[in-house]
Amino acid sequence: MMASEKLFGLHATALQLRSQRMMMLASNIANAATPNYKARDIDFAKAFDLAQQGGSTAHAVEGAMSYRVPVQASLDGNTVEMATEQTAYAENALAYRSSLSFLSGRINTLTRAIKGE
Repeated sequence: MMASEKLFGLHATALQLRSQRMMMLASNIANAATPNYKARDIDFAKAFDLAQQGGSTAHAVEGAMSYRVPVQASLDGNTVEMATEQTAYAENALAYRSSLSFLSGRINTLTRAIKGE
């Protein structure tokens, strides 16, 4: 087990995966008007499980990535649906902030312990 895992638990891995998912969702939103762009997403639970099995977060993301199937097909072949992407982005951002808050609290606790407070 790595030292960061002992100190920060599963939140460090979760933060990395959420960050990578956020970039993917942002890319989907940015390409909403790009013909033939295929929206992608990460199954967070699957990626997290893969990362916990000893794989890198990059391999975990790759193994949990899939293309989104649109509810309403567009004429230009683009599969981005803004409402879906924005909702997924907002949910992921909230989970990201939760992990970040936990890690921040953990770091503050460690800092106080080191200072002897």
